[in-house]
Amino acid sequence: MLRSHGHIQGLVNALHQPPSIIRINSIGCDPRFVALNLLYINPRLIPWRISNRSFFSTSTSALSTTFPVKMAPEFRLKDISSLADVPNFDKVESEVVGIEGGKVLVVRVNEDVHALNPRCTHYGAPLKLGVVSPDGRITCAWHGACFNISTGDVEDAPAPSALNKFEVYEKDGAVYIKAEPAAIKGGQRDPYVKCAVAGPEKVVVIGGGSGTFGVVQTLRELNFNGSITVISVEPNLPLDRTKLSKALIQDPKKIELRPKEWYDEASINMVSDEVTSVDFVTKTVSTKSEKSFPYTKLVLATGGIPRQIPLPGFQELGNIFLLRFVTHSQAIMAAVGGKKKKIVIVGSSFIGMEVGNALSKGNDVTIIDISKTPLERVMGEEVGKIFQKNFEKSGVKFKMSASVDKATPSTSDPRRVGAVHLKDGTVLPADLVILGVGVRPATDFLKDNPAISLEKDGSLKTDESFVVSGLGGDVFAIGDIATYPYHGPGSDPEKGTYTRIEHWNVAQNAGRSVARTIVHSLVSSQPLKPKSFIPIFWSAVGVQLRYCGSTGGGWDSLVLKGEPENSKFAAYYCKGQTVVAVATVAMDPIMTKSAVLMRRGIMPSKKEIEDGVDVLAVGI
Repeated sequence: MLRSHGHIQGLVNALHQPPSIIRINSIGCDPRFVALNLLYINPRLIPWRISNRSFFSTSTSALSTTFPVKMAPEFRLKDISSLADVPNFDKVESEVVGIEGGKVLVVRVNEDVHALNPRCTHYGAPLKLGVVSPDGRITCAWHGACFNISTGDVEDAPAPSALNKFEVYEKDGAVYIKAEPAAIKGGQRDPYVKCAVAGPEKVVVIGGGSGTFGVVQTLRELNFNGSITVISVEPNLPLDRTKLSKALIQDPKKIELRPKEWYDEASINMVSDEVTSVDFVTKTVSTKSEKSFPYTKLVLATGGIPRQIPLPGFQELGNIFLLRFVTHSQAIMAAVGGKKKKIVIVGSSFIGMEVGNALSKGNDVTIIDISKTPLERVMGEEVGKIFQKNFEKSGVKFKMSASVDKATPSTSDPRRVGAVHLKDGTVLPADLVILGVGVRPATDFLKDNPAISLEKDGSLKTDESFVVSGLGGDVFAIGDIATYPYHGPGSDPEKGTYTRIEHWNVAQNAGRSVARTIVHSLVSSQPLKPKSFIPIFWSAVGVQLRYCGSTGGGWDSLVLKGEPENSKFAAYYCKGQTVVAVATVAMDPIMTKSAVLMRRGIMPSKKEIEDGVDVLAVGI
C-alpha cells in the first residue's frame, strides 16, 4: 500500500527482480505518478517497458491500476570492456552494438556507474565534454543545462527534456546495457504531463517567456493537478527567444519550446491577452478584454520591455525597429528584403551585437554606442575590443563614444527613416534602424497598485524562493522583473546580495524553483529549501561566447588567459581575490567547470588563476 512518495521509493528499492506483473494501489496519489516513479527513479527498473499503456487514462479518480511489464533487450557496448575503465567523476561515450548510430554515456560517481543518453537535450551538445560533480550531476559544456546522473532528470535549465537512464553491467568480459532501441535512438525522455484538472488550486502565470515555460512544465512534471492559466501579450506560444537576435527567425513554430498540442494535453489554458491589473485581496487578475481570472497562486513572469530612444524622429518614422517578438523579427527581415541595405544599430548590447552579426552578410551595418567598446558594461573594455575587431573583419563599422542626436526621414519616402545624426555632426544614411539599448522590467500594470512597492528600476523584490513579500506567500516574481538574493561568488555569504539578472536560463531556473515551491506547499507546512544555481548565458558575437556568474555586485580587475589575439580566451572577472564571473571563447568547458566550482564554493582565487592554476584540473 502506497501512501507517500517515501513509500514509492521504498518499494522501488525493494524490487530486485523484475516481476511479470505490477499492481498499484495508491492512496492520495495518482497511480500514473506512482508508475512513472517506479519506471524512472530506480535504475533497476529503467529497462522495463510498459507493454500496455492503457492505464494512463484521463481519469484521476481510479486509484488502482494493473499493467504488465517485460524486460528490455540487452546490448553490448563497443568501446568499454570493463566498468573499471571509467575513472571516478568522469565519463566515457560508447557506441551501442546493434543500434546504428546509437551511443550512450557511461558515468562513474564513486562506486556507482550509470548509463544515459549522451547528448544534451537543449542543443545536442556532447555530454562527454560536460562536468561531473560529486552530488550526482552532469553539466553541459555549452549552455549549462544540468542532469541528475542517477535518474536522467533535468536539474537546471535550459534542457527541456530529461535523459533516458539505462541499466549497465559487466558480463563475460564486456559491458552491456538493457534498453529499448527507441530510447537509445530518441536521445531524450520527454516529460509526462497529461493531466485532467481535478484539484481546487488555480495557478495563474502572467507572461509567455522562459520563466513561464519553467513553471508550467515543472508543475505538471510534479503531478500538480490544479488548473494552470497562462496570460501573455506575446503573439505566440513560449519560444526560444535567444534565437531571435542570433538568427532573426521568422517562423515561430521553428523555435516553439513545445507545440500547441503539448499545452492542450497538459490542460494548460493559454490566453492571449494583456493584463491590466491585479487585485491581491480578492486574488483576481483583470485583462484588457475585460476578463477576470481568479488564482490561488500567482506567478509574475512578464519579462522586459525594450527601451525606446526619446529623441526626434525615433518615435515618428517607419523602419525603426525594436526586437522582442517574432513579429519584430518578421518586420526587420521584410525591411531588409534583398539585402544590400544600410542598417544602423543603436546600442552595442548583446541584442545589438547579435543582430549586427546576423545581418552583416550582404548588408552595410554600423553600430553606435556611447561606450568606448562594445559590451563594455558587462565584458569590460579589453574584451570588448576583441569582439569589435572580429566584427570589423566582417565589415561591420562602429561609432563608439558617440551620442545620437536625431533621426531624419528618407528623401524618397518621408514616412521612413533616411539617416541617423550624431551629436558630433556625423550623418549615417539608413534604410532601417534597430534599437538595442536594453530593456526595462515589464511591470507597468503594477505601478499604481497599493499592495506592491516596486524597486527604483521597476522590478519586484523577492526572497530566495522568488516569493514577493507582503502578499501571503501566494505571489511569485521571476525573470527580468525579479530582484532576488543572489548567492554566487562576490555576494553576501549569509543573506545573498539582491540582484536582477536578465538571463534566459535564470528565468527558467527560477520558474522551475517556483513550481517546486508551489507543489511542496500543498503537502507540507515546512518551507522548501531553494536550490542554488549559478547564472549562465551565451551569445553569438562573431564567436561563441559562454559566461557564468554575475558582475552585478561589481568587479575591479580582469585576468585574461589563452590567446585573446586569436579570439581564444578565458576571462576571469574579479572583485578583490574573488572570481565573480568567467567568460570563455573557444575554450570549452572552462566556463561550465567554473560554474560548478562556483556553485560548490571552491572556485580558485584571482591569485591562483594568475599563478597558472588550470580550472579544468581542479578537483570538485
